[in-house]
Amino acid sequence: MVPLSFAGQDFVIVDRAALYWPREKALFVADLHFEKASWYARSGQMLPPYDSAATLDRLERALEASGATSLWCLGDNFHDSDGASRLDPALVDRLERLAQRVALHWITGNHDSALETGFGGSVVEEAELAGLALRHKAESRRSVPELSGHFHPRLRVRLRGRTVSRPCFVACSDRLILPAFGALTGGLDADDPAILSVLGAGPHAFVATESAALRFDLQKTAEFRR
Repeated sequence: MVPLSFAGQDFVIVDRAALYWPREKALFVADLHFEKASWYARSGQMLPPYDSAATLDRLERALEASGATSLWCLGDNFHDSDGASRLDPALVDRLERLAQRVALHWITGNHDSALETGFGGSVVEEAELAGLALRHKAESRRSVPELSGHFHPRLRVRLRGRTVSRPCFVACSDRLILPAFGALTGGLDADDPAILSVLGAGPHAFVATESAALRFDLQKTAEFRR
């Protein structure tokens, strides 16, 4: 776990893609995309059906490592709104037991906008926690600092003659976008115009290592683009 400062608050990055707020004992994750493999299977594209279990395993480890008492899932929690009905009963039981241990909050996204089942937690379109807005997709005209997901940001860095791609957090002074946490999620370049369009001045990315969060200036794309 490595420290990260945002909007005057101290956070901790957990397992490269989750964000823990010690002051509120809250863990934030984005874009779990549970049941993505089963969604593809319905159209004949067969993927190993283990993504939901792998994502939940990782989520439980992050909760244990952080000691969080609340969990906020920032949208696209399922790959589609019907995904909750396809979830294996054993995983349903695990989510319900998880909701008994921590306060579980599902913020809906564009993939699961019609999600109804919270597995013992609450389901909302967006929320606010201690002055911090929580939503799925970044809003460029918010009046308060916000956390969001949606874009699955990744940073491509040129190292020793080869390109390395890593999930990253992208931010400006009042917006912080989390990387995707789910097992089968892809990524979008951190300096893609779609991401930069919702950020303010001085956009930057953070890549978590074992000991630090490395910061990259997204306006200096020549340093890490192909």
